Amino acid sequence: MMKILTVGAVCIASLYYAQSYPVSAIPENLKKDANAVIRKDFTTIQINKIDEVKYQINTVTTVLNKDGDSQAHAYIPYDKGDHISDVKVTVYDESGKKIKSYSKSDFGDFANNSQGVFYSDSRYLSLAYTPTQYPYTLEFSYQITNENTIFIPDFVPFSGTNVALEESQFKILNNSGIELRTKTYPSKYNYTTVAESSNGVEKVYSYKNVPAIEDASLLPSPLKILPKVSFSLARFNLEGKQGSITSWKDFGSWYYNSILQPVSVSTPSIKADVAALNLQGSTEERVRKLYQYMQGKTRYIFVALGIGGWQPMMPDEVQKKGYGDCKGLSNYMKTLLDEAGIPSYYCTINSGSSPVSFDKDFPKMGGNHVILMVPTEKGNIWLENTSQQIAFNHLSYSTTDRNVLLVKKDGIEVMDTPSYSAEQNKEKQILKIKLNEDNSIAGKGEFAFTGSQYDYNLRFATLSPKEKNESVKSLLNILHFENIEMKDFINDRDNAVIKYNLDFKANNYSKNAGSSMVFRAVPIFSDNNYKADDKRELPFEIMQSFEDEYKITFEIPKNYKIDEVPEDVKLPSEFGTYQLNFIKNGQELTVTRTIHVNKGTYPKEKYNDYIKFRKKTVNMDNSKILITKI
Repeated sequence: MMKILTVGAVCIASLYYAQSYPVSAIPENLKKDANAVIRKDFTTIQINKIDEVKYQINTVTTVLNKDGDSQAHAYIPYDKGDHISDVKVTVYDESGKKIKSYSKSDFGDFANNSQGVFYSDSRYLSLAYTPTQYPYTLEFSYQITNENTIFIPDFVPFSGTNVALEESQFKILNNSGIELRTKTYPSKYNYTTVAESSNGVEKVYSYKNVPAIEDASLLPSPLKILPKVSFSLARFNLEGKQGSITSWKDFGSWYYNSILQPVSVSTPSIKADVAALNLQGSTEERVRKLYQYMQGKTRYIFVALGIGGWQPMMPDEVQKKGYGDCKGLSNYMKTLLDEAGIPSYYCTINSGSSPVSFDKDFPKMGGNHVILMVPTEKGNIWLENTSQQIAFNHLSYSTTDRNVLLVKKDGIEVMDTPSYSAEQNKEKQILKIKLNEDNSIAGKGEFAFTGSQYDYNLRFATLSPKEKNESVKSLLNILHFENIEMKDFINDRDNAVIKYNLDFKANNYSKNAGSSMVFRAVPIFSDNNYKADDKRELPFEIMQSFEDEYKITFEIPKNYKIDEVPEDVKLPSEFGTYQLNFIKNGQELTVTRTIHVNKGTYPKEKYNDYIKFRKKTVNMDNSKILITKI
């Protein structure tokens, strides 16, 4: 949610302008699983002084099919004050023959206001090129000079799947006299290596012949698979604010004094609002009341203004306008807490479905989101300030199980966010099912969700009753619904629980077998198609632990008897456990089902073992029960 300058890798040399790029020259191993192949990706970064860095960029990308178009997009993000020059684009056909050339005048100039962005200083140049044939090759080069030296991009081969790399070079010329710190992170899975060389002020890094990462099931983020090199200047500039980043302590002091302190300003109106709430009780009770007051008063809109987009809006501006981004809303909430005499801390974090943490031993500007931490006598309270619906002291799956940069007056503390167990990421389902002789069922269900499963169901909170019914019908489409109604929806924002009831009728649930009927043990379950992969090349990641606990009571027709019921089953594995039990009681049959899955990153050799475990759970969910007419 906060802007970071992103630049593709670089180097301009006139030698490459004279080259052509026939597709036939691409090694066959790089075409495998690739929608696009990066032929050349050369970057030269020239650091001239604390407030001047020059990027020279030359990329050559061959697009093999339509799915690879996004990899060859000619796009230049910039801010006011940046100087862009030598913009060149050349398009080649399959044989390497030039089709067309473009210059800077052919680019459109746009405000970088993507969906959800209200105000932004950021802009971009973009070339609207529509390919007429595949494959094609696009050569793209430009230079850009920027005053912000705090952002030196990481050097990685690529960031997505189905992209291969032929050759990449990253050269840094440090003429500033300022120490440039570097750190290389090898691939944990030996996917490829980075070559390094250094000659005084010049450092050169390179990759060669890196095959594409196939977009496989449960694949960890490519950034977790590939190596990278990180960079950070010991002294830097950000929109005229200069500081040092040799430790988290000195960087945190700069962040506090230059970024946060100038906007940590209350007003008589804010004071009056807090006083009117008449806060009483424990610290937790007072924080809860303030937080839910803030939620009811504001909404999220991204605002990329103020010191490179990193400084929050003033609290009184958020109060008056009723909106802000993660920075502005967190700063406003912190100001409310300050007025109540409750200390809190502004925390920068890497938000995403696959956890990414900061390196405690390599201080560097980073993060894409902001939350708050409030210390109390009973433990830390964590506040996500961008949602009007999310529960108090609840972090979603996109911010748990990683660390934050917690900004204090005397420096940054690197602190871990909570990690939820499987028992905390829970679905509880109680169904009462009446079996009908026409093979339909009439059902009533009670559902409750906590942890990450609360997050997944939070989408229902803002829907109309009709939209809720349509959405849950689509979600539970394993049943052939004739009708379905969601009732009594509750978003318990005090305890982070979502509850709702369902009334439904579904057809074709059972099947006739002479004078008997057969039906499956579990009406509603995940019917994912789990496929083995004997050629798996990379590890797999289960991103969230979870536990589902079901109790299903079937009422059979009065003129039938329960004839055959499967044996109770328990399936233990290193990935979790599954248990299914049956209890007969006259005309009723109660089925209890529990599945517990452990998160983690597992070696490729165990992928098929996991698939076998999940296939078994699906087969058990489909266990058949036989009832016979009396």
